Amino acid sequence: MIADNVRADILIQAMPYIKSFAGKIVVVKYGGAAMINEGVRAAVLQDLILMQQVGIRPVLVHGGGPEIDRMLKKLGKERVFVDGIRYTDDETMEIVQMVLSGKVNKDLVAHIERQGGSALGICGGDGGLFRAERLTKNGKDLGMVGAITAVNPDVIHRALDSGYIPVVSTIALRPNDESGYFNINADTAAAELAGALNAEKLILLTDVPGLLRDVADVATLISVLKREDVPGLIGQGIVSGGMIPKVECCVQALSLGVKSTHILDGRSPHSLLIELFSDRGMGTMIV
Repeated sequence: MIADNVRADILIQAMPYIKSFAGKIVVVKYGGAAMINEGVRAAVLQDLILMQQVGIRPVLVHGGGPEIDRMLKKLGKERVFVDGIRYTDDETMEIVQMVLSGKVNKDLVAHIERQGGSALGICGGDGGLFRAERLTKNGKDLGMVGAITAVNPDVIHRALDSGYIPVVSTIALRPNDESGYFNINADTAAAELAGALNAEKLILLTDVPGLLRDVADVATLISVLKREDVPGLIGQGIVSGGMIPKVECCVQALSLGVKSTHILDGRSPHSLLIELFSDRGMGTMIV
């Protein structure tokens, strides 16, 4: 049991943060391994509902790689990656669209509604939210993978103003002379959307504690990182592998006007609330 004085200290510590973030938009990217555990997912969505109830305007951007892999396996289709990016042919794009905008998006909306919140599922094509062009990497064809060229956040603002938590799946409309959608990296989409919304924060929920100087030692967590120090850490190998694109997305969001960005362990219960409303916080904040 938590003693009454401890409960009071928690509330007193949280109040200045609640006041300072009231009315501000916070974009939360959620995906990958952090989405698999049912208990952890429930805690994340509870955090979003509480954030909204104290006056914050949360926007949830989600991926769904494990769900896509599961569906590909069911259909007997092999997954293919090119330089770490999922190769998306026409058939795979249909599966991505079905899984992300159909199953995963609507499951998250249903979870929020069951817990007493109000959510609205939005596909990246709704209201022209995301438009993209074909992406190549190192001159290699990636199929129906896109790079965002334009963001129209009007549909998100309308959802927020109507009292909903927008839940956004990351596919994007192809150019006007093409039909259909492109598959978009969820971290990149979250960064671009946060910039277009003039968000206070972008928070990436991952399956690691944050940025570690030594990946084998959580005591080496870098709590605060200035964006000008990022190239040096990449050069030293401290930022490496899958953490590079996440950190680069944070830097991109900052360049678009987002006030601060965060990399948190989405598997840790209520990491969002601890990061937002406590002095000690969690994870890595890039400013």
